[in-house]
Amino acid sequence: MNIGLLSEVEHVNTLKIDDATLSILFAVAQEESATKSENIKFGIHQRMREGKALLNHTRFLGYTKDAEGQLVIVPEEAEIVRKIFSLYLEGNGVRKIKRYLEEHGIRTVTGKAEWSTSTIDRMLSNEKYMGTLLLQKTYMSDFLTGKQKKNRGELSMYMVENAHEAIVEKGVFEAVQKKKHKRNY
Repeated sequence: MNIGLLSEVEHVNTLKIDDATLSILFAVAQEESATKSENIKFGIHQRMREGKALLNHTRFLGYTKDAEGQLVIVPEEAEIVRKIFSLYLEGNGVRKIKRYLEEHGIRTVTGKAEWSTSTIDRMLSNEKYMGTLLLQKTYMSDFLTGKQKKNRGELSMYMVENAHEAIVEKGVFEAVQKKKHKRNY
């Protein structure tokens, strides 16, 4: 189609160079991208070793961030989280908890009236609710695709206890984990 790519950084017009040179330029650009990716990963791992983490809190029921970027409890939302843990310990499964929340008009963190059982299940397993961070639960396996993989021991994980104020007491959280484990077997 005789359409060229003009690169201002490398001062290249793809219509004016041969395919071999273009292939070399693309290989160099890919290698630069890989190097940048490795440098970013190094910085992230360094922060993890120091117990520091960047957390997504926009869809995290019970918490928001303060001006310094620290997780702080949202009292009204924290009550919902505590209720979910309480209902589970009372013997209710995630479907019954879902029904309870919807019947009582309790909305999700995104404002939806309908709850997902998988969301409730993930909440019950989220160590952040007891004030602990488990870092590097996932990792990017390929910088080209940006695809995240669940860390099943391929990389080190970092546990940071008392990282922020807990919504659920450690004993309650651990009791829920035991109950979940029993239900799965």
